[in-house]
Amino acid sequence: MEAELVALATAGATALVQQMVGDGWERARTRIARFFAARSGADEAEVGAELEAARDDLLRAERDGDGEAVDEARSEARTEWRARMRRSLRADPAAAEELRAILDELAGEGPEAAPQPTTVVNNSIDGGVQGFALQVGTVGQMRIQGTVGPDGAADGGSPGGPRR
Repeated sequence: MEAELVALATAGATALVQQMVGDGWERARTRIARFFAARSGADEAEVGAELEAARDDLLRAERDGDGEAVDEARSEARTEWRARMRRSLRADPAAAEELRAILDELAGEGPEAAPQPTTVVNNSIDGGVQGFALQVGTVGQMRIQGTVGPDGAADGGSPGGPRR
């Protein structure tokens, strides 16, 4: 039983850390804060603030650190939240089902999972291709900085000045 709880806590912490730097953060934070608050008697907002602090550490490491700093920040967050999940599961073994449901939901598999957007892309190539053709949905992470002026033109965001 202990090995199963450790495995579930590890899976939970890993999913949580992944969500901290992903698009589903708000939903994950809400569900995990509720999970911990229900077991510890703590205020849900207080647990949410602790989760936000851990997320801020991860985002700061991604923004400012090298690969080693990012790996260390992720490892620290996983260790901290795995221990908390393990303690919660030991104190309340029935919580395992709720944590499994949360993990399914966050993975997009549970009954309360957010609907996944569907994108249909149709491409065609006429004539010959020299080189290669590549079709992808998402490549890495893209950040766009700058603002759009009243004329609709982008007015900056890069060190080289405005983009037009």
